[in-house]
Amino acid sequence: MVDVLTEIEIKLPVNVVSDYAMNPDHAPEWYVNIHSAEWKTPRPMTIGSQIAFKAKFLGRELAYIYEIMEYEPGKKLVMKTAQGPFPMETTYTFESLDENLTRMTLRNTGNPTGFSKVFSPFMSTMMRKANMKDLKKIKSILEG
Repeated sequence: MVDVLTEIEIKLPVNVVSDYAMNPDHAPEWYVNIHSAEWKTPRPMTIGSQIAFKAKFLGRELAYIYEIMEYEPGKKLVMKTAQGPFPMETTYTFESLDENLTRMTLRNTGNPTGFSKVFSPFMSTMMRKANMKDLKKIKSILEG
């Protein structure tokens, strides 16, 4: 079982941070390992929307489709793999600490299977490092 929670504070209003972070088109800009995001269902985002991502993790190319399970603009986004190398759920939450400061949290939970199961003992550590890189990158992009 993998359960990784990371967070960062970004010096911008919650709506600015969440609008950017919840838009799958921006994922390749701030996720170090994601190379592309392609909508499989029509926009705009809603519960049931599906987005195909291509990424590289542990030296392997991964292709997976996330389905939107929960979507509360400005507050929360929950995505779950509909297809992919292992079942994973990703949750973004956004909390306004004041009018120009937002806490963004990123949580990944899942059960590695197959090839990934071999790396299970290290998966949480590697994901935590990758997630912190991603959060630092989104912070630098947004804060300029």
